Amino acid sequence: MDHRPPHPSHRHVGEPRLPLLAVPFALIAVVTVVDVLAPPDVHLGPFLVAAPAVTASFAGPWMTGFVGAVAVAAQVAVAVVRTTATDLNHTFQIIALVLISIFVTLFAHLREVHEKQLTQLRSVAEAAQEVVLRPLRDRMGPLRLASVYLAAEAEAQIGGDLYAATRTPHGTRLIIGDVRGKGLEAVGDAALVLGAFRAAAHQEADLPALVAHLEAAVAADPDGTGEPAGEPGEAFTTAAVLDVPDQDMTLRLISCGHPPPLLLRGGRAIPLEVDHPAPPLGLTQYVDTGFAPQSFPFEPGDVILLYTDGVIEARDAEGTFYPLPERAADWPGDGPDALLRHLCADLLAHSPGGRLGDDAAMVAIERIGGGA
Repeated sequence: MDHRPPHPSHRHVGEPRLPLLAVPFALIAVVTVVDVLAPPDVHLGPFLVAAPAVTASFAGPWMTGFVGAVAVAAQVAVAVVRTTATDLNHTFQIIALVLISIFVTLFAHLREVHEKQLTQLRSVAEAAQEVVLRPLRDRMGPLRLASVYLAAEAEAQIGGDLYAATRTPHGTRLIIGDVRGKGLEAVGDAALVLGAFRAAAHQEADLPALVAHLEAAVAADPDGTGEPAGEPGEAFTTAAVLDVPDQDMTLRLISCGHPPPLLLRGGRAIPLEVDHPAPPLGLTQYVDTGFAPQSFPFEPGDVILLYTDGVIEARDAEGTFYPLPERAADWPGDGPDALLRHLCADLLAHSPGGRLGDDAAMVAIERIGGGA
């Protein structure tokens, strides 16, 4: 199952919040009544400017203008009752109220335009998320899978963390990675790696050839612009690439500078440290190394946890890193979906205010038996 952070439902742009509309009208009524009953040397009319100003903070330009017009009418009524509408003091109050109402109505219009732009950007981000970071299938051959992506920014839905899985004639291949950097450039780099993985995962016969293909894709366009990289090591992606055969009770792993997966078995969390890790994708041109896969046992009932460094680098209020192996080992065991729900809630509780300092992604894979 694929978990996504819940999006808050956004109200229609410019739609007034009805309970709040009572506030400016109540303010107008109270100020008007008190001003009429006040002594001759007391003038409360200037307080009426608060009504359209408050309305502009939550309503659109039409409602703001209407409240401003009601406030102006109330000020005219006060002037007529107390003296005359042409009284110099009330005249200046009315003129000032008209000007301020026009100003805050313009402000409400600009805010409404900005909200429309943000709504369009959210729609584009959600569409990009579905295209770039596709949800993983719950079942792939003899494996059950679950994934979660936690964005550090409240309005973001995708960043530089990535994961994907695809079926091959003999098993399942998976990747999890973390692009250096943030923002749209990181999203573009993540899309580049994922596109290369999806295109080659079922074509390349062995795992080293697949990782070499990913390295070639990153090296050919290191910063997503089609231009040569500016400085060595300027753009790179850490990644862990796995090949899980349907029949053999093993998995093969190539780690390109990525945190080691955890094997959860018998109440223990065992890091799958490879003997010869490769450099991150995009850096192998500077280091003379190959891509050597290493095999690890992966039996029915075992769970493999893949994660990005946003998980293990999350700190609590005292600066302590999140102890992922210990927390994962405490999991009672009820499938990959329950594991990620448990870790996600625990990770957010560990982070001050439930906010992460970096994007975080996790993928849990459980072997449940023979291929399907």
